[in-house]
Amino acid sequence: MPRRWNNWCTAVLHRRRYQKDESFYTVSWACNIDGTPFLVAGGLNGIIRVIDTGSEKIYKSFVGHGDSINEIKTQPLKPSLVLSASKDESVRLWNIHTGICILIFAGSGGHRNEVLSVDFHPSDIYRIASCGMDNTVKIWSMKEFWTYVEKSFTWTDLPSKFPTKYVQFPVFIASVHTNYVDCNRWIGDFILSKSVDSELVLWEPRMKEQSPGEGTVDILQKYPVPECDIWFIKFSYDFHLKTVAIGNREGKIYVWEVQSNPPILIAKLTHAESKSTIRLTAMSYDGSTILSCCDDGTIWRWDVVASS
Repeated sequence: MPRRWNNWCTAVLHRRRYQKDESFYTVSWACNIDGTPFLVAGGLNGIIRVIDTGSEKIYKSFVGHGDSINEIKTQPLKPSLVLSASKDESVRLWNIHTGICILIFAGSGGHRNEVLSVDFHPSDIYRIASCGMDNTVKIWSMKEFWTYVEKSFTWTDLPSKFPTKYVQFPVFIASVHTNYVDCNRWIGDFILSKSVDSELVLWEPRMKEQSPGEGTVDILQKYPVPECDIWFIKFSYDFHLKTVAIGNREGKIYVWEVQSNPPILIAKLTHAESKSTIRLTAMSYDGSTILSCCDDGTIWRWDVVASS
């Protein structure tokens, strides 16, 4: 049965400026090892700000990237670890408790242009996926380097003295798209990704265990998103990976059921006053609430209306 949605445009209740010439592109929730909630933000200046939401003060600032930061993601199984994807063609793994840059994913087998998106595998703690302006999605493994991750939690010397390791070769490289790939997310062992061709693509990487970097791709499904032909539009899904929400350049949101075959469009969310490009959506735990951030500075909230 189709779901009905209510909507409204939200107002900013509180604002805090941490640096005059900064423009934040990405933000992610994380927490310290004692459970203290942090907001981790990055953007134009390439500096990662870890903000203590209780005191509203900066807990730590991470300097390392050579250019702007396009996305930050938190490890769901170890939420004091975060990944950052940068215009400097690298992905970095950070420990927000100790302030250490643990691993740098870049080099001979790395991206050849801006990295636009990165994601942790939901259950395999060693595996991540990244994508960018070189039109590729790369899957990386941290298994060989996990001792450095463990060491970062007990490091007592200066963070700058930590033996940060370079991970130069991914375990898989996929050319699913022919243009910029600006968002990729794990759906179990599958990957959902998008480019600028007005669709989401769900695919399965088939890796060759004996030949790192090689393998094949099985395209499983495609989810059309009309008028989504510009880059830096990112999608989101609920905790149980059942539904995905993505905006377009006309201010509309498409909500797809991910696990059905053929794909089912659950809803197309529109409002007369929502006409600006939607750059990002965020979906609640159960998928009943969707937030969207627009180019005109507005944030919209959509809620499922219970059937009477």
